[in-house]
Amino acid sequence: MDSKRLQSYETDEIVVTFDPAVCVHSGVCLRGLPAVFDVNRKRWVRPEAAPAAEVAAQVDRCPSGALQYQWKREGPPAKPTGGTP
Repeated sequence: MDSKRLQSYETDEIVVTFDPAVCVHSGVCLRGLPAVFDVNRKRWVRPEAAPAAEVAAQVDRCPSGALQYQWKREGPPAKPTGGTP
């Protein structure tokens, strides 16, 4: 099996991709959302283990860009708005 192939993980809301050829192994994903990102599992990315918005926010923190995401619908779930930002 070629470990340098683009990997894809999806739920009904979001598709997360991982490009091992780009990864710098900083561990930001593992420390930030360990329920989703765990290299000790065969299927090491489980986007269903957290709300899609949290998964997207953690993917955005990937310093190399090896992790990317795409919404399956028109964007992230709407957040309730309050009176103050």
